[in-house]
Amino acid sequence: MSQSVLPVVLLEAGFMSQSVLPVVLLSHFTAALVALGMPPFFGLILTDTFAVEHTVWVGWFYIIPTVCTALAAPFWGKLADRFGRRWSLLRAQIGLAVAFVIAGLAPGVITFAMALMVQGFLGGTFAASSAYLSAIARGQNLNQSLNWMQGSARSAMILAPILFGFFITWVPAQHLYLYMAVLPILAALLVWKLAPPDEVLGGARGQKQPRERAPASTSWRRLRLLYFGFNFALVASFPYFIPWTQERMGSTAAIAGFLYSLPHALYLIILVSPLRRSVFFGRSWSLLAGLALFALSYVIQATAGTTVAILVGRLVMGLGMTICLFALNAETARLTRMESAGQSFGALDSAGKWAGVAAGVLAGVATGMSNQTAPLWLGAVATLFTITLTVTLRQSRRLPGRRPGRRQP
Repeated sequence: MSQSVLPVVLLEAGFMSQSVLPVVLLSHFTAALVALGMPPFFGLILTDTFAVEHTVWVGWFYIIPTVCTALAAPFWGKLADRFGRRWSLLRAQIGLAVAFVIAGLAPGVITFAMALMVQGFLGGTFAASSAYLSAIARGQNLNQSLNWMQGSARSAMILAPILFGFFITWVPAQHLYLYMAVLPILAALLVWKLAPPDEVLGGARGQKQPRERAPASTSWRRLRLLYFGFNFALVASFPYFIPWTQERMGSTAAIAGFLYSLPHALYLIILVSPLRRSVFFGRSWSLLAGLALFALSYVIQATAGTTVAILVGRLVMGLGMTICLFALNAETARLTRMESAGQSFGALDSAGKWAGVAAGVLAGVATGMSNQTAPLWLGAVATLFTITLTVTLRQSRRLPGRRPGRRQP
């Protein structure tokens, strides 16, 4: 069997995706651990290290890497399609390492802000990892791989604050960036040694498919809108949930942190259990069901009068979040084409990041105008809007794209 045929056979058998998936997941997890784990300690870095008195600046430092990633993701996605997705993944890991070193050595707040900009512009490991997986997996294999990628992000989100909170008792918060820069370097070495290069489709083959991709482009635009709506609703309550829980219920920081992480933990429990194979997740109406549960969870939390009620709301939120992510990943896997995977995942990542920025800004405005319950109601309204958008898009897809009898060009 020739070397050119072997990768195709292994791909169709699902062998390559199964063997490479743990490498990509570990690579992404090590990067996400720092990128998601350090922002909760920005206030400590700004006040203790750089003597910044006004904590209002913390919110702006939160969004610097997010905005930069949103701007850069489509550009890196196009380059990945042209030069290779593994190359793009290596670029993202090395870019994060450079950013973490600059942040760890920053002599002042301006340099620290520049490091966060470098992190945003040169990072983007989630989109790069997803695009690489799309080159070695298809259909249901890609769907499950994307679900595991979300599991990697949820794991980092849960473990990072606990892990770094422990380390900060021994090491200054800023210096953690310097020590943790070794993680993306090790991840890059892991990908370079164990992840095979992907096929780059260029030249004549890449130029003769614009008409074939036209219908998919419309579907991708719909998917980006849904990603934006879901991520906006998801992020809306993130910055204020822990202080709101402590103020409303008098909970300790440990209990508030447990409640905060509960939806993400539930996602992981379902992901590693046989429940992930349930036919329920593959239904055409599963996204609507997930969004409905998501909206309900926000209402339960916003009106909760006890810690138990919040606990129930967070469990409902976790179930709704899981259903939504599974449904969105299934649609993403269905639409993904290898020749444009980098650009597609870059666009999705950009939509998600812009949603996070918009949600963070509007949640801050809503909290300033009302109270810390406002972000929960904002999330509920955003989810209801996304439900309306989902129904509208489904109805528009049922409309005929052309008049009967008319021949397509």
